[in-house]
Amino acid sequence: MTQPPVNNTIRHEPEQLLAAGVWIFDLDNTLYPASSKLFDQVDWNMTRYVGDLLGLEQIEARALQKQYFREYGTTMRGLMTRHNVDPVAFLDYVHNIDLTPISADPVLNGALDKLPGRKVIFTNGSTAHAENIPRHLGIDHHFEGCFDVIDANYIPKPDLNTYQSFCLRYEIDPADAVMVEDMAKNLAPAAALGMTTVWLDTGVDWSRDSAEHGHVHHRTLDLATWLADIVNSPAPG
Repeated sequence: MTQPPVNNTIRHEPEQLLAAGVWIFDLDNTLYPASSKLFDQVDWNMTRYVGDLLGLEQIEARALQKQYFREYGTTMRGLMTRHNVDPVAFLDYVHNIDLTPISADPVLNGALDKLPGRKVIFTNGSTAHAENIPRHLGIDHHFEGCFDVIDANYIPKPDLNTYQSFCLRYEIDPADAVMVEDMAKNLAPAAALGMTTVWLDTGVDWSRDSAEHGHVHHRTLDLATWLADIVNSPAPG
């Protein structure tokens, strides 16, 4: 796929952000707080899956899981490549989690309600997972759809072709889009395509990888408050 020309216009001011036509949100540790430890359930489900599949003790399974994550972008991709794992079965297994650690956030819901533009979820997880969580949080009605790892032909972020496929599917002009993500390295292709990027810094070391490389245009520690500040900012002039 041919890479489109880059638009170097970055949206810095609130009024510029509010003029964006599309907002793209990652799911895990983005639409809910990383402090809830919800994704830890998914993470340890992956470890158990690797251990059961290969007959490994927990420590060995954990180490191999993280190795595949580093080498292939996701544990699933590593298991598919190295062990011919059925990705649908893997996704169903790891996303079987208890959602009670997270609850509705009225600040986030209110900010999304006031935020102009289309809103789409872009995740390395599954659509089923990306439907369950927003529904549980009471924010599912804000999103027109989800582009998941299955739509990406199991090639996860941050592969550039996956971003291009996503934009093609939803008819997104990257220069008209803002992308919000907790993993800084996943914002590099977005910035390269011309999107304005927002890094949600969760304080987790592995999510900081490449954060200092210039493709992070905005940084926040609290997505709900940051969005609320944007949508409630006074009009210029």
